Amino acid sequence: MYKRFTAILCITLITAGCDRVDPDSPVAKRKAIFKELLHTSENLGGMLRGRLPFDAGAFAEGAVKLDTLAHEPWQHFAKQPEGANSSARPELWQRQARFEDLARRLEASTAVLREQTRQQALQPASLKAPMDAVEAACKACHQEFRNH
Repeated sequence: MYKRFTAILCITLITAGCDRVDPDSPVAKRKAIFKELLHTSENLGGMLRGRLPFDAGAFAEGAVKLDTLAHEPWQHFAKQPEGANSSARPELWQRQARFEDLARRLEASTAVLREQTRQQALQPASLKAPMDAVEAACKACHQEFRNH
């Protein structure tokens, strides 16, 4: 019984590591950035939708972080398809100009949101439209280029 348990345990441990992505790979790096973008965006959206209490200072900090993150993942996309670990559709590599256009759209929308947070008295109503533009930019790219 002990030998059988040990064999099963070893096989399980060996196969569990087979589908892991190298954390230093471009795919893993951009996935980490996108997860942080999502987390930050969800917090900002939550403040505007009443799911979280609105905190003007935290919102402004989040907008700065979102704008910074929006410029980072693109450097981790190769110019050719990357294989099974990527959530990107093959169209991404076939339509690079469109992908880059959508990336710039996200960067521009986060810049507008960041600029909007430089007002003296931040009000959720004045931040809704720029935040909607950020979310729309994310959605547009996902619809065209991400496997869900």
